[in-house]
Amino acid sequence: LSSDLGGGQESGLRSGTENVAGIAGLGAAATHAAKVVATQHLHLLARRDELHALIRAALGERVRLNGHPQRRLPNTLNVSIGGTVGADLLATASRIAASTGSACHDGSIGSPVLSAMGLDAVRAAAAVRLSIGYATTQNEIRLAAQSLAEAVLTSAIGEL
Repeated sequence: LSSDLGGGQESGLRSGTENVAGIAGLGAAATHAAKVVATQHLHLLARRDELHALIRAALGERVRLNGHPQRRLPNTLNVSIGGTVGADLLATASRIAASTGSACHDGSIGSPVLSAMGLDAVRAAAAVRLSIGYATTQNEIRLAAQSLAEAVLTSAIGEL
């Protein structure tokens, strides 16, 4: 019998008793997650690039990619659309859920990330960030691109 009793988090067992089942479970979950990430990475890249291509096809040269063409997250597309203000554009494009920046950024100041990437204030203000998930369908990609393009083309904010 140990003279060193554990606390409540140890169910009264000796301090330092490891949760072997939990450790094994975490290892199995991590192995599974690594396989899923590896198989879904290319899927996400294809969907993200399709979304970019569709928006670009609809709006042309006004659409400028923010970030490196290849070295970026596979599930996130950040573009600036010339002649728009991202927040106003997204308010008009009511069929999509997107943002102009990170969830912790309230939009009251320019994005420090976009600024650090060298974007001027006008281009940074025109930025929209679109994220996709593993379950995002090709039809949803088409609808998002269409909704964004319609919002630009049918509103005063889309006029140059």
